[in-house]
Order: sequence, then C-alpha cells, then structure tokens
Amino acid sequence: MTRKPRVAIVGAGRLANSLVPALRESGYTITEIIGRDSKRSRLSARRLAAKVGARAGTAQSATLDAELLWFCVPDREIRSAALSLTHRNSPGRVRFAFHSSGALASSELSTVHKRGVSVASVHPLMTFVPGARPSLGGVPFALEGDVAALRIARRIVRDLGGESFPIPAQRKAAYHAWATMTSPLLLAFLVTLEDAARAAGLTRQDARRKSMPIIRQTLANYAHLGPEHSFSGPVIRGDAGTVAKHLAMLRRQPEARAVYMALARSALRRLPVKNRKELRRLLQD
Repeated sequence: MTRKPRVAIVGAGRLANSLVPALRESGYTITEIIGRDSKRSRLSARRLAAKVGARAGTAQSATLDAELLWFCVPDREIRSAALSLTHRNSPGRVRFAFHSSGALASSELSTVHKRGVSVASVHPLMTFVPGARPSLGGVPFALEGDVAALRIARRIVRDLGGESFPIPAQRKAAYHAWATMTSPLLLAFLVTLEDAARAAGLTRQDARRKSMPIIRQTLANYAHLGPEHSFSGPVIRGDAGTVAKHLAMLRRQPEARAVYMALARSALRRLPVKNRKELRRLLQD
C-alpha cells in the first residue's frame, strides 16, 4: 500500500490502550474498537474509541471497513475472536490481520487467512500495565507471518519509532520465555529482594526505595559495559566466608535463599569468579 492503512482494533485492554494512541499520533486512522459482548468490555471499547475518534462495537456490530485488523486480546482468545468476526462478518476491506501474542504464531489467525487476508504476529517487547503508557520509540517488535503482512508490519513499527526483527514461528515459545524473564519474572525477583530485605529489618517500601539506585546503576553498567565488567560483590571476589553468612541468615527466608543459590550457581557457570571450588561446595546444599 502506498498510503497508511486504516486500522480496526480488536480488544480494549492494556496493550490496546497504549498502541491505539501511538498509532493515532503516528498518522494512522483508527476506524473502530471491537470489544466482547459484555458490559465491561463495551464500556472499555467506548472509552478507548472516544480518545481517537473511532467507533466502538462488538463482533455483531463490527463493520470491518479498515484495511488492517489488529487483535490485541489474550492468547487464549485470538482464535475464537477471529472465528467470531469471520463467522458474523464479511472481511470487507480487510487485507491484513495482526495479532500481538509473543508465544503464538500467525497461524492463530487461520480463519481470517482462509478468507484471503494476509496475516502476521507482531509482538512489542514491552510491558503494559494500568497506570503507565510506555513510549514505543526504540521498542523491538518481533515479527512473523506472511510476506505482504510483514511488509506492512515493518512500516508501521518504523512509523511508531520501534525496531522490527524476524522470529521464526517454531521459535516463538522460546522467544516469549526470554521476554517473560525480561519483565514479569524480573519483577518476581525484585519481590524476592524485598523478602531478603525483611530479614535485615527493612520494610518492603524501604527495600524498594533504597534498592533503586544500585538497580539502576547495575542496569546502566550491563547496557554499556556488558555482564562480565558489571559483576561485583562477594561471588566475583571468591569470598566464601561472606557467602556462607548470607546463606545462614537467609534460612529465615527460604524462597529468597533458593533464588540466591540459583543465581550464585549461574554466576559460577557464566561469570568471572574466584575461589570457584569452595563456592561450588557451599552452594550444593
């Protein structure tokens, strides 16, 4: 296409509430927001549609007068949402369809594909939560699907200020496991840090506030220096005595102790460490 495609969005959740305004600000026309046929979903669709001058509806009332249909729904709902729309409606002007699952391939849109629509999976490597709208500038988008749909997807990602890269369908689950470790499980680790801080007598709120400077600097070091030159503390020094004291004190917080040991073992395998033999012995129990 020589012009920007008009876009219809299926879903009005966390991703859609960040993606839709960004598309609008990048010059894309949003024609409609399609929600589930429930009171809560219809209300969410109306609110989002009002922000960008679009219509709000459900599968029963969708007009599908856009060239691009973008599914922003949970993984388990992609196939049924596509089936519901194609069962009740003609594809109309729709030429392309995307979904934004990190784990699932574009084949989830097979019912749309059978109607002559080119499909792709377009997953932004970013976290979307209520109360925050992250910029999509510089965000990597993992792409997989039909050639024609990928051409449009790359153009849209570029217009959003993001960076696109291909991911084979058979590697999507592995990609999404990595993506899950970058944010949701990183957050689980940070919550575990709060448990360790409690053993030192700090509240969870104090632990969050006091740990942020060192966390920010560690991430800055990792980004600019790489992992080997960002590693510090008793493990890299081979200070087995200090590590033993840590493990003894963390017996009060068994989950934090288990995480500490797992990460220390990983450091022994992957990072520069002194006194490796003694540390390995300590971390066996």
